[in-house]
Amino acid sequence: MIIAKVIGTLVSTQKNKYLNSHKHLIVRAVDLELKPIGNKDIIALDFVDAGVNDIVLVTQEGDAAQQILGHRNAPVHSVIVAVVDKIDVIN
Repeated sequence: MIIAKVIGTLVSTQKNKYLNSHKHLIVRAVDLELKPIGNKDIIALDFVDAGVNDIVLVTQEGDAAQQILGHRNAPVHSVIVAVVDKIDVIN
């Protein structure tokens, strides 16, 4: 899992029929201080009603995505599973 910031939405006129009812967001990984890590963006399926500028928890595992969707028919790798309200680091 990674912590990421939602930086945009993805609009697609055509997509896999098993993904038609799901929102796609564009996220970028961040560190524990919420600073971007690299410049690689990820497209993730949103299951928690996240929005732009939200900090989210993203799972990047096909099996986890299949369990969340409840089937194996959609080509999904990254899923937003939580909106992060607060991060506490204990040393």
